[in-house]
Amino acid sequence: MPTHIALLRGINVGRAKRIAMADLRVVVAELGHTNVRTLLNSGNVVFDSARKGASPIAATIRDAIAEKTGVSCEVVVVSAAELVVIVSENPLGPVVTNPSRYLVAFPSAASALSKVSALVQGDWSPDQFALGSRAAYLWCEGGILESKLAKEFDRLMGAGVTTRNWATVLKLHAMSRQAEEA
Repeated sequence: MPTHIALLRGINVGRAKRIAMADLRVVVAELGHTNVRTLLNSGNVVFDSARKGASPIAATIRDAIAEKTGVSCEVVVVSAAELVVIVSENPLGPVVTNPSRYLVAFPSAASALSKVSALVQGDWSPDQFALGSRAAYLWCEGGILESKLAKEFDRLMGAGVTTRNWATVLKLHAMSRQAEEA
């Protein structure tokens, strides 16, 4: 059964939109997904599913979370195979010195990356920006909160994207590969 990763946007940040990871695992499992596990406290769920299509899976998870927990949040789902591509396409690896300042942006649909394609041509020094086939990559050397690149990216993409730092992406990649190999 294929492994997928659900990435919830904006939960457990500050006091708003709080969801216990145990509750999140129950919600996802009650939808019929199996081998459900979470990573960290920020809405990363790895699970197996016989269902097809990332968008329909994301929509059912989003709706179930709202119904069961009262929390509204966007959900992006990528398959383990897509995550392999996202990790292997890593175009900025040689410049990254701190994985917490290196973001991978997961749009709800890869076609949405066209909204930010012009950013590739900009001079964001010392930050850097690159696009892959399924994700965008943002190196924010001075930190994410201070980054003009990150602010412009957020303005252009809106709520249809969620980001994870490189360390988290690698942990999710390892978890999904273990499931695929089992």
